[in-house]
Amino acid sequence: MKKRSVVLSIVLLSAALLAACGRKDEAPAGKVAAAPAVAIVVGLDDNFPPMGYRDEKNALVGFDIDLAREAGKRLGAEVQFKPIDWNAKEAELNSKRVDVLWNGLTITEARKEKILFTTPYLENRQIIVVTDQSPLRTKADLAGKVVGVQDGSSAIEAVEKDAATARSLKELKKFGDNVTALMDLGAGRLDALVVDEVVGRYYTARKPGEYRVLDENFGTEDYGVGTRKDDTELMARLQKTLDEMKNDGAAAAISTKWFGKDIIKK
Repeated sequence: MKKRSVVLSIVLLSAALLAACGRKDEAPAGKVAAAPAVAIVVGLDDNFPPMGYRDEKNALVGFDIDLAREAGKRLGAEVQFKPIDWNAKEAELNSKRVDVLWNGLTITEARKEKILFTTPYLENRQIIVVTDQSPLRTKADLAGKVVGVQDGSSAIEAVEKDAATARSLKELKKFGDNVTALMDLGAGRLDALVVDEVVGRYYTARKPGEYRVLDENFGTEDYGVGTRKDDTELMARLQKTLDEMKNDGAAAAISTKWFGKDIIKK
């Protein structure tokens, strides 16, 4: 009798322990376990100030970084930033290594064939930067000169559209990033640099007396956010969110933070 009692006690104790373990993993009554956050991977050139770059603490900062983070909050999504080779941005997007291109991405007809774009949120020009002591004053003065551009950037297309100027150049030299190109310009290895205005003016303002921007430029263009052509659902959500940010002043506030004024294209 005593033996059966001990066995029964062991069985009951084991059952109780199993039940307790089962309850440990269950969500408390009345509460639903939180769904995992949706992640949106943003591809960018992390050396493209003030749109997206690394500060002195190696943190990613910039105008487009702030815009993307605000959009992510509104979409209820975790935004992850992935530096990529900007010259291979379409391949990075279409191979699904990134979901979005958001880093001073110029809307062009050629890119529209491969990328789905939002409506423009910023206007940009392709300006010509020279050293302050340079004798160059006009596009015509670029004849026979070495002009730098970032590889994979819309600056290349902008220069090539001006066929007469493009043919007159000694060389259109391509660089991995604009920082290196500006260093070559300052060192005399380039005669001029064609670059996005937002980037060019950011750098020239930081080094007064070293660089000068010519009055002439290679045209006006628009920035947009890009997704894969078949990712229409994400595009619709991004477009709606960007429109809301324009209408409620959030985009203007971010613009004022980085440029000192509201330059958002409505």
